[in-house]
Amino acid sequence: MTVDHERPEIQPRPRDLRAHLNEFPWWLLIILSVIGYMVVRIIVDPIYRNIFNTILQGLSTTLYVTAISFVFALIFGLFLGLGRVSTNVILRNLSITYIEFIRGVPMLVLIFTISYAVVPLLARTFGLSNNAISLTSRAIIALVLIYGAYIAEVFRAGIEAIGRGQMEAGRSLGMSRWQTMRYVMLPQATRNMLPALGNDLIALLKDTSLVSVLGVREITQVSRLSVSTSFRYEETYFILTLFYLSMTLVLSLLLQWIQRRAKIKR
Repeated sequence: MTVDHERPEIQPRPRDLRAHLNEFPWWLLIILSVIGYMVVRIIVDPIYRNIFNTILQGLSTTLYVTAISFVFALIFGLFLGLGRVSTNVILRNLSITYIEFIRGVPMLVLIFTISYAVVPLLARTFGLSNNAISLTSRAIIALVLIYGAYIAEVFRAGIEAIGRGQMEAGRSLGMSRWQTMRYVMLPQATRNMLPALGNDLIALLKDTSLVSVLGVREITQVSRLSVSTSFRYEETYFILTLFYLSMTLVLSLLLQWIQRRAKIKR
């Protein structure tokens, strides 16, 4: 006679609470708490609300300068990066010279030099008056020329991370070096470059504050003008900090989502 023994069911181990707490994005909770506190102050305090509305007037200029500068810096940086890895000695050395020159000079000095020296010189060369180019356009030109050099290094690193065998395989199939770079190397390198390009975009957004020295009415310049009349330093600069913190946080989360999507597609 056999006796059936009931086997005890093996219960799944509960998730370790400590591991769960360690993985929780506490940094995001803290930042959102700070943003939430400032939003409440803006809603309930008329002084904060008036200053917020004043600074908000420069937000469109900040976003416009950031978007246009980054798009053209990407294009310029791509050509510089391709020149940086080119087999042509002249093209490669010209690209390296430009990149090292830009990286060796403080950004604020470059903004002044490009806006007040290089751009007027080019304007006179093409028969334009000095006032024909607005301060906003000068700021964009400066940021494009500066960030193009930094983005070029991102492209260089991304291209060099792809094995040399990829280029040799493309050439063996009858493609030219440019065709291999365009259809084989760059598509693979782009996914590797996404984190670095995202960091450059966030850095560019923050560095648009530097063009306030040119009088461009972005949020930093608008804040400075507001302080000069209201003398509300605490409220103004707290709200200005809130603007930049909110924009960079949104960009960071968006870029993380794009990177996860890119990994899934792989």
